[in-house]
Amino acid sequence: MKIVIQKFGGTSLQNAEIRNKAAEHVATAIKEGFFPVVVVSAMGREGDPYATDTLLQTAVSTFENISPREKDMIMSCGELISAVVMVQTLKEKKIDAVAFSGMQAGIITDENYNHAKIKKVIPDNLINAINNGKVPIVTGFQGISENGEITTFGRGGSDTTASILAAVLKADHIEIYSDVEGILTADPQQISDAGHILKASYIEAVEMANKGANVIHPHAVEIAAQYKIPIKLFSTSNSKNATVIHEIKSDRPVTGITSKTKIIYTRIFPQKNNIQKTGLSIFQSLALQNISVDFIDITPDLISFIVDEAMKDKLLKVLNENNYKFKTEKGFSKISVVGSGMIGMPGVMAKIVKALTDSNIIIYECTDSYTTISCLVKIQDENKAITALHKEFELGNK
Repeated sequence: MKIVIQKFGGTSLQNAEIRNKAAEHVATAIKEGFFPVVVVSAMGREGDPYATDTLLQTAVSTFENISPREKDMIMSCGELISAVVMVQTLKEKKIDAVAFSGMQAGIITDENYNHAKIKKVIPDNLINAINNGKVPIVTGFQGISENGEITTFGRGGSDTTASILAAVLKADHIEIYSDVEGILTADPQQISDAGHILKASYIEAVEMANKGANVIHPHAVEIAAQYKIPIKLFSTSNSKNATVIHEIKSDRPVTGITSKTKIIYTRIFPQKNNIQKTGLSIFQSLALQNISVDFIDITPDLISFIVDEAMKDKLLKVLNENNYKFKTEKGFSKISVVGSGMIGMPGVMAKIVKALTDSNIIIYECTDSYTTISCLVKIQDENKAITALHKEFELGNK
């Protein structure tokens, strides 16, 4: 029996019409000889009644502070609603289905609330359902700790659920449905002629996702890469165009341009001649709080880096508790040029700097890896920077 994991995002479930289209994709998989295991996100987006952000806002509307434990409890509710509604939608189409919470699906995690890591999966209930011909509808984004605590995986965690289930159930491939047609060379809301990427390597997809492309969670791609499971990214409304992520070699120097906002630019001013001790202690303290840092720059007089805005409270607590002299700023955007073909290719950085300086954009920091070059610019220059780089590397639709 060939299993396919089908994951439907919130916009693929937000009303009856589009849920019916999602159900048609399940029916198509069955007709093609696959047995689908479905993973669902909470329905809709912020403002919709059962969206994760809406549920969270309901909880904090009377008292702003909410503990991480209770936050996970209420954030897990949206997917439960989606699973039950999706079961009913499939039954209407004569497809027998059964809903499973993360706990019932056997997804065991640590107790790092809001950002839990999966420790293991015990899929007995899912296998029993499959053997009885019932399509499992699994709540994405969540699991349960060994102490029985409900946990969630952070934004995009339903993709991770899909990949880990694909690995455990030895699925043929993963299908992820959203409101966009796979991976594009840039955000189509910013670049009108953004090109569609038909095939991408695992590493290209991970880097695009890490640097701001919101089509798929990077950890989900990493899991799929580990088990060599292909991922197909579809639009729920139009499944003709798709991006296939698999083991491929790419000779294109640049695959796409991404951007990431909601970041905090942090500068620490160490005591004189104390840069090494300060640097060691701050990065140790941040690591202990599970705060990931980027754009690290260390000079004799300054330590600077960026963190996600979601980590702001934790960051400020660490900085204040250690009595650092520091400054934090919002209003920046991280612009990244991604492409596995740039490895060993000279001149890519020169093109990036030229494109940005010709557009009168100030570069505050710059960092690179084998497959990515990123620049920190003011957020008001974000669209201009993406446009300039997209044009410089001739990524638009021909």
